[in-house]
Order: sequence, then structure tokens, then C-alpha cells
Amino acid sequence: MSTKRKRRKYRLRRCVVVAGLRFIVFICLGMVVFSMYERYRNDNEIEELRKLKADNDFVSVSVAGETVGPETIEELSEVNTDEGKERPEPEILEEYSELCSINPDMVGWLRIENTEINYPVVQNEDNEYYLHHDFYGEDSRYGTLFVKDIADVNTPGTNFIIYGHHMRNGSMFGNLDEYESESFFREHPIISFDTIFEKREYQVISVFRSKVYSEDEEAFKYYDFYQANSKSEFEEFYNNVKSLSEYDTEVEAEYGDTFLTLSTCAYHTEDGRFVVVAKRIR
Repeated sequence: MSTKRKRRKYRLRRCVVVAGLRFIVFICLGMVVFSMYERYRNDNEIEELRKLKADNDFVSVSVAGETVGPETIEELSEVNTDEGKERPEPEILEEYSELCSINPDMVGWLRIENTEINYPVVQNEDNEYYLHHDFYGEDSRYGTLFVKDIADVNTPGTNFIIYGHHMRNGSMFGNLDEYESESFFREHPIISFDTIFEKREYQVISVFRSKVYSEDEEAFKYYDFYQANSKSEFEEFYNNVKSLSEYDTEVEAEYGDTFLTLSTCAYHTEDGRFVVVAKRIR
């Protein structure tokens, strides 16, 4: 082969390699730009939702023509009604009415003071939907905090579980695992969760790591517990979460208490989960 042909072949190879490298760089830059845009879009949407949510500490609820505080909703549910009369339905709190009109799947708002966790919570019959969609129903790897279709956030049941992605940039439940630090817990012992009808507060009782087990595996599956139909069922859940806790929160519960559980992915094992359990105090 002549020297001239060899040089042409070498230049051709070099051009192919350079073109390939440029293509790879272009794809990588495109992914970075898309990721930045998606984060920008998510941050702006969340900020918009937070602005839509009223900032007042107390919003009255109009029930059956009378104005009452949200703390009376439980009392209303227990009031004796005459036969044939329907029990009055509580109305949506003013601060959530606009958000509910945007997305009827909204069931509440979760907030942990002085953290990034300050988000709406939704519920859909498709338990996978909000893993990949934002509050507006757009495709999003950030998803939206959600409860499964089995959860009863209004009655409430003994326990309900809020799920969220563990995002590397700290959004959604990306910072939930800061509760591994006992000092962080001491500074953030209270979790606020409002349903769209009433305001609630919960006190953290346990912080632990777990995983999603196979169906035939004998293990404590916190994610299957929603309702205690007996004291023994309550104690089984409560004793397990307390024994698994990474430190003693010195917060106790008793039969009749209700719980809020926050769950996100963890990477200590395959299908790992990081879990925070709190009991209702108000």
C-alpha cells in the first residue's frame, strides 16, 4: 500500500473517531442540559404550588352553613344524626381549594419545617402514576409525593404511607435520610400533614432502614400495614418500628394512636427503603 493511501486511510479513521467523540459529547451535553431544564421546571412548579397554598396558620372550614375550626371535624364525624339525615360533609380548606381545582387527585400537603420537604400529596387509582408524573400530570422523573389507593387519609386509618423519590439534588424525599442523624431528629421532631379538610401534626417515633421483601419472605413489611383491627395487630407494628429504630426517640404510642409513615428509596441493599414513622399528636 502506498504512503499516500495509508495517509488517506489514517485521516479517514481519525475523522470517524473525532466525529464519534463529538457525537458522544453532544449527547452528554444534551442530557446535562435536559436534566438542568427538568430540575428548573420542577423547582419552578413546586414554588408556584407553594405560592398558591395560603400562608395563614388557621383557615376556617364552613360546614353545614356554620363556620368552625378544622380541629372540630373529628367531633362532627362523631355527632349523632337523626335517622334519615345525612351527616354534613366538611368543605375543602380555602388554602387548598385552588390546588384541588388544578388536580382533583390532591389529598393533602406535607411539610417539615426548615427543610425542603414542603409538597402537595396526591392519590390515584394507578399506584405507579405519580412515580413518573408531576402535580400537573406532565412526565417527570421527580414525580409527586403520593399515597396508594388503599390509604384512607381522612378517617384516618391506623397508618397511611406517603411515598416519594429520593432525588440526588435533595428535592422530594432526597433529604429524608437526614433523619439518620439523631441531632437532625431533635431539631425536626414534628411533621405537619394537612388533609384537604383539616390540619394535623405528627411526632417522629422511629427512623429505620428496610427493604421491599418478596411475597413469600418472612419479614416485617411496614408497607403492608394500614389498619389495626385489634390491639395485638397494633402492637406488632408498633413494637417492630420501635425495635428497628436507629436511635431511641423517647416518643411512645399506645393503642388508638394513628401513624404517618414516610418512605423513600435507600441504597444500602437491593430494593432498600428509608422510613420515618410518626404518631399523630394533633
